[in-house]
Formats: sequence, C-alpha cells, structure tokens
Amino acid sequence: MAKSKDNEKPDKKIEDLGNSIVRDIKNGSNPKFTTLARTRSNVIFDQKNGYLKLGGTKEERSFVNVSQSKRFMQTMAVAAKCHKFVKEGLHTTIRGLYYQLKFSLGEDVDENVFSEQSESNPLIEDIEVALSLKREDLNLNANRKGVLAGNMRIIDTFGNEKIEIDCAKQGRSGWAIPSDVDNDIEFVDIKAKYVIVVEKDALWQRLNEDLFWKKENAILITPQGQAARGTRRIIRKLADAGLPIYVFTDSDAWGWYIYWTIKTGSINLAYIGGDVATPEARFLGVTMSDLDKYEFLNKLTIKASEVDLKRAQEMLNYEWIKRHKEWEVELERMIKSKIKLEQDALQGPRLTFVGDYVREKIKNKEYLP
Repeated sequence: MAKSKDNEKPDKKIEDLGNSIVRDIKNGSNPKFTTLARTRSNVIFDQKNGYLKLGGTKEERSFVNVSQSKRFMQTMAVAAKCHKFVKEGLHTTIRGLYYQLKFSLGEDVDENVFSEQSESNPLIEDIEVALSLKREDLNLNANRKGVLAGNMRIIDTFGNEKIEIDCAKQGRSGWAIPSDVDNDIEFVDIKAKYVIVVEKDALWQRLNEDLFWKKENAILITPQGQAARGTRRIIRKLADAGLPIYVFTDSDAWGWYIYWTIKTGSINLAYIGGDVATPEARFLGVTMSDLDKYEFLNKLTIKASEVDLKRAQEMLNYEWIKRHKEWEVELERMIKSKIKLEQDALQGPRLTFVGDYVREKIKNKEYLP
C-alpha cells in the first residue's frame, strides 16, 4: 500500500486506505495493509532525540487469514466510522466509538462486531500507526485531565465560533486542558519564562492561590497524576515555543514514572513518541538529596513500599536513566534508606514554603536531568 503523505487530511488518508483495499479485491488479491509492530520488542530508545519510539519492524494485516480476518473486518469498521466522524465534524470518545460499532452482524448471525471495548481500542492504534495520525485527528477524544494557569491566551475554534481564553483570568479553577490541543486550537501571546508541571492538583491549587505563576511569570500546569496525552502535547508545544520545562513530583515510584513519561515518552505511546515526549524537561524535585538541605524534611519521610523499592531497582537498569549519574545516586539512596518523600511535605514549615522551594530550585539550577 502506498504510504500517505503526512500533510494529507485524515479523511483523505482513510479514503486512500479504503481505495487500496478495493483495488486488492478487484485485482483478486488478498486485501491487506501494513503497519509498524506495536510490540515491546519493537520499542527503542532514540539516543539522539531522547525519547522512546517504534523501530522498523512491520506487521501485515490481511483478510484472507483465519487468525486475522475478524480483526481485519473490525479495523475497516473502525476506519469507516472515524471517516464519518471527520466528514461530519463531530467528535466522540473511544467509548462512544465502541458503542457505535457494537451491533450484530445480522439477524442470522449471533455475533457482534465488538464484544468488549478492549477489542476496539488497539485497532484505533493500528490505524494511527498505519496512517501516521493521532486519534485526535480522527475526532476521537479522551476525558479531560489537567489544568493550566499563566500568562498566555488560547484561541479555540469550537462550534464554528472563535473563543479567546485568557489563562491569566481563570480564577481558582484554571483552564481545563482538553484531550485535543492540536486541532482548531492556537496558542498565542505566551508571556512566560518557564513552565512548572506539578504532579498533584492540591499543590497546584496551593501555588495558584499564591499567584505563583503571576509573580514568577510562569505557566503552571498540573496533570493531576499521570499526564494524559493532551497534557503531554501541550507541554511539548510549550517546549517548542522555547520555554524551559520543570517537573515537580513526589520522590517515589509514581512520581518518577510521571516525570519519565513526560520526558522520554512511554512504551504504550512509543508510536507517537516524538509528539508527546519532552526530552528537555528537568526534574525539580522533590529529591532524596533535599533531606540534606532541608532539615525539617527528615521528620516527614514515609517508609518506601516494596513497589517503590522494586521500581527504583528497575529504573537503574533503564538505558535512558542510567546514562545520568545523578539519577543513579538518587535511586540508590532511596533503595538503601528505604524511605520516600511526598511533595506535600514541603508545607511543613508554612504553606507558602512550596513556592519558595520551587523558586530557589530554579534560581540555583538544582534539578536532575
């Protein structure tokens, strides 16, 4: 199958796929298409660019194959629905797509196109990879997750209307980051020195109440835990705009995972690694070395769980982490001491200390690569 050009519209790419299938049928050939293998063995770390991506191993999906015929039919059904959504200019979620396709094959056939959503989800990814698209380009959204505040404006074209959003005037709630920050959204008038990504919404609220972003001329983001695709994309786009990215999480397995998925991407999303990874990001804290600088933190540590210790040991073996001596020291200290730190502990001396901590870390360049 001829590869579509990346600048082609999503509906045109889907049509090209459909036309190639029709040609195969008319020529008496086995209908098929090719996609990159989304297997762990085909995920590589791109040292030059600093993120996880898919390798070159390819897989062929064909209809005349007992083990693939049903999946092939299901993939075509997903592609057809997505084409309809794009042409109509309507959006739904991957759950909504599943219900659009969960119907019987016919009165005399006791079988649905899809029995579970776990069947349709990977087929969306197949189409993303095969057509060099993101699911957002197919008008498929996810739940909103993530909040932003700062000196920047957003032009959101929604419902045939251009809406201007001033992220400096969103009060205590901030701007809710949508799952799609690429299509019909434009970031303008960005007046900030850097971006600070805060793991927990509670700490984001603490800094927002202090107007930290206004005093320090920063963009303040919380992914509210693990960063969703939309939040990772906006971080990538702000880095592209020339803003330094600092990530502020707990010093434990979950916090490290949040940081490294922002920085290098993840195995699950390796097929869009370059779009969602920000190798320029730096880890602000909290760190185990903070125990040496801030005496009060030594009374506020928590016993590390077995999961934390196991995860720390695993991270020492990751190619993209063991390149940094600073991280080896940090992880080994945690394993040896069997303790961890939460970013919430920085509220120990006084509530406003959190802002002082972030300000001082950035000023003194006290962060990990």
